[in-house]
Amino acid sequence: MKPTPTLVRPAAAGDLLAITALARALGTASEVTDDAASAILGALVEDPRALLAVAENEAGVVVGYVLAHRHLAFHAGGWVVWIEEVVVDAGARRRGIGRDLLNRAEEWAAEHGATHVALASRHAGPFYVALGYEDSAVYYKKPQR
Repeated sequence: MKPTPTLVRPAAAGDLLAITALARALGTASEVTDDAASAILGALVEDPRALLAVAENEAGVVVGYVLAHRHLAFHAGGWVVWIEEVVVDAGARRRGIGRDLLNRAEEWAAEHGATHVALASRHAGPFYVALGYEDSAVYYKKPQR
């Protein structure tokens, strides 16, 4: 059975509740408050160096999103796109939605002349490798709070 095509579109203010619910499903150490999510969504939608796109299923329900940023880097000799978050609702996985979201980020990277797209993942490595990504580094972070 062929997956139903997913509509991937720019996020809008009306997507706040769906994006917030998906972000909470990431299970990160940081709490996603409604106020913070609202401010973040507003800033991202206006930021030309950010991509926030959502995936809708055939019923028009948001079932995933991708958040990416582009920045200049010496090591890349130009622009790099870093995928911060890609989330698909657990009940909508294995239908090509994650692939569609990553394809949109890759298209956006190409539109802006990025040398490559990068991301970090703890649990979904085989998924990214299947889409042509290479394991190239270990990710470290230091909380600033």
